[in-house]
Amino acid sequence: MAKGDRTRADVLGAALSLASTVGLEGLTIGKLAEHVGMSKSGLFAHFSSKDNLGVAILEEARQRFVALVVAPALKYPRGEPRLRALLEHWLAWTKSDFLPGGCIFLSASAELDDRPGAARDTLVASQRDWLGTLTGAARIAIEEGHFREDVDPEQLAMEICSVSYGFHYLGRLLRDPKAEARTKRAVERILAAARPPAAARPPTRVKPAPSATKPSRRRKSAAPTRH
Repeated sequence: MAKGDRTRADVLGAALSLASTVGLEGLTIGKLAEHVGMSKSGLFAHFSSKDNLGVAILEEARQRFVALVVAPALKYPRGEPRLRALLEHWLAWTKSDFLPGGCIFLSASAELDDRPGAARDTLVASQRDWLGTLTGAARIAIEEGHFREDVDPEQLAMEICSVSYGFHYLGRLLRDPKAEARTKRAVERILAAARPPAAARPPTRVKPAPSATKPSRRRKSAAPTRH
């Protein structure tokens, strides 16, 4: 990586951390320059304006989100396990060391929801991508038989997203120590409601149990085994 690119990357990392506490509106090029020990003119050469700085911060956050939340979850089996992994990594994202003030997307949403511009467009695109990722995972869970065929994947994604953003509110603003546990229970109810009746679920593959002294009689399954 060239020296200029490395400097920009280091500055963006510092800017992301600072913006998570003071917000995009509260972060000026002057304040960032003081924070990283650079001249305002040096930072201006990298970003040229406060608006461009805001866009760059959100792009940096998006790339880190993909690397820390989405990419690891894609290594899990398709369907509900992958959806669960996305949610677990999402909750962990808010506790990242580089986000001392919490989720930058949540704080930026409050600042940019009614302010047209490049920063808002960048934020909206990232959140639509995230909703699309959750929706896609739910749709695959339907295809895998983990969820019922009549489940609306977009509705499920919206409900999970809403509950999880509620976790940020309760956890950071109200400092509720039970916020994460309550959020997980709420998500469990959503997932449980999406599953098919027990008899219609795909068989769970487990290791065979050790042989007993007297083998038990096997019952015929009420539903045909799916392959």
